[in-house]
Amino acid sequence: MPKIDDKDRQILRELSRDGRISNLDLAERVSLSPSASLRRVQALEAQGVISGYRAVLDPAAMGIGFVAYMTVGLNLHTKGAQEAFEAAVARAAEVVECHNITGTVEYLLRVEVADLTTYKRFHTDVLGALPQVATITTYVVMGSPKDTRA
Repeated sequence: MPKIDDKDRQILRELSRDGRISNLDLAERVSLSPSASLRRVQALEAQGVISGYRAVLDPAAMGIGFVAYMTVGLNLHTKGAQEAFEAAVARAAEVVECHNITGTVEYLLRVEVADLTTYKRFHTDVLGALPQVATITTYVVMGSPKDTRA
């Protein structure tokens, strides 16, 4: 487990807000010299604390007008059923997150599509057609007052 101090946490917070920040600006924001800032960022990358950088996309600009969370219960509780379900979900472009969870169902999915018609097609023709699926419950996202995913 990497050792992370308060200065590292400051760096990570700043990089989470803006992954394209220059090292000079980052150093200034966290009160370090540019060389010390760069060394710390490189160490955090080498330790795997920072696993990558990515662009945050605007869903509306990409034609995403319908977002839902879905819970999925399987009818078989075997490793094979889970692996088959996870492989099918990995192929589904509509699914942007898949989490194996505890509770009364096995999976929580985040689905992003253009509209309700596209969602219904995914629900029926993709997810509903999987032999492992026993139950599907949908929670439609009406707004996201806080979303810190990047």
